[in-house]
This record gives sequence, C-alpha cells and structure tokens, in this order.
Amino acid sequence: MNRITLITLLLAAVPLSSVATGLIVNSRDGGKPALTHEQRAARERFFGFGRELPPIKDGQEMRPRW
Repeated sequence: MNRITLITLLLAAVPLSSVATGLIVNSRDGGKPALTHEQRAARERFFGFGRELPPIKDGQEMRPRW
C-alpha cells in the first residue's frame, strides 16, 4: 500500500469516528427522563430554592460575631 492511500484512509476515518461518537452521545442523552415531583422536592430541600436571597437590611452587615 502506498503512502497516499494510507493517508487518504486515515483522513476518511477521522470524520467517520467523530460522527459515530456524536451519535452515540446523543442517543444516551435522549432517554433521560425529567425529574419526578418527589425528586424535585428533595433537590430543593437539599440545595435550596432557585430564588435570590432577600436584600440585607440596614445595620445587618455580613460579618461574624466575635
């Protein structure tokens, strides 16, 4: 096999392997179900809600009490 044929085969294999990898990754993510209500409630209890914290009132700086 000459050098040009080998280089051509290698250059053809790279895009094919990239496409195959993309298809495999996309097929795995497609079957992921959404969180159930119980899972969402447990996550919100553990991590807290997605809301922002309330503003700090005057005189209540964020510093430790030593």
